[in-house]
Amino acid sequence: MKTIKDVAHLAGVSVATVSRALNKSGYVSEKSSQKVEAAIKELDFYPNEVARSLFQKKSKLIGLLLPDISNPFFPLVAKGVEDKINEMGYNLILGNVQENRSKETEYIRAFAQNNVAGVLSAVESSSNDLKNMPFVMLDRVTSDKEYSVHSDDYQGGMLAATAVSERSPGQVVVMVGPRSISNSLVRLAGSVKVLEENQLSYQLFETESFQFDSAQKAAYQLFETFPDVASIIASNDIHALSVMREAIRRGLTIPTDVQVVGYDDNPYSKLMYPSLSTIAQPAYQIGYKGAEILCNRIAGLKIKEKNIQLPVELAIRESLRKKEK
Repeated sequence: MKTIKDVAHLAGVSVATVSRALNKSGYVSEKSSQKVEAAIKELDFYPNEVARSLFQKKSKLIGLLLPDISNPFFPLVAKGVEDKINEMGYNLILGNVQENRSKETEYIRAFAQNNVAGVLSAVESSSNDLKNMPFVMLDRVTSDKEYSVHSDDYQGGMLAATAVSERSPGQVVVMVGPRSISNSLVRLAGSVKVLEENQLSYQLFETESFQFDSAQKAAYQLFETFPDVASIIASNDIHALSVMREAIRRGLTIPTDVQVVGYDDNPYSKLMYPSLSTIAQPAYQIGYKGAEILCNRIAGLKIKEKNIQLPVELAIRESLRKKEK
């Protein structure tokens, strides 16, 4: 393995000169800089990032905390983050928390040990432990977050309820995500506003989490509890797809017997037959814009927009009935 000493020897300069050139700290003449660069290429030398981060008290690494990587929404967020930070010369450390507080703590400790330059997080509780790092909250955002990017969940809840209300709703069931997650309650408030304005009765069905593993069980329990349900506003696409599968297993026709609207517009919503109507939120843009804010914070630049809310839209597919005239 080549070292900084090998680079210095081949370039004919001191180790200190190579160090200054690599870390962009202190004066290095143009001639010496070119020699160092040529030696690095010839030796195929890669600096020891851990040693560099210890020297500079920061690294070219950025941490990302996600609640559950098996939910297709979050890999899209991660892709947006990674694309932006790679543009800015950073690399990503991913922490898949899986709604587990102890794992979350372990990842935050690992971020600190690796001197990450900053952290992005879609895990609500993490902000209390990240006060000493540049930090941006993604998706699951409460009003007290100084830097954040999220979509308009209230608008999304309203759009979902409007779509159902306009299409022979019958008995309506609203699936409510975990009340410990702020955007679950915001979506619910938007849906309830529309349903009550249209004087439609509705039932609430609470789910334990947004996670993949619990969705099939929740779908079964929903139909056991509400056998005459005609319209379902799902808490996310995973639960919506599970509901559709359970409806079909029970011999029901979608959307004639049961219509369903999801939330997220994950890639699988188009592959299901019938395809899933859903509230499309811009997962990639949430990650990309959040990473942009973080990189600007790390660089010490002024942040024009500290809290960004992105619009959502209804993607109408086959799981909704035709609109009433």
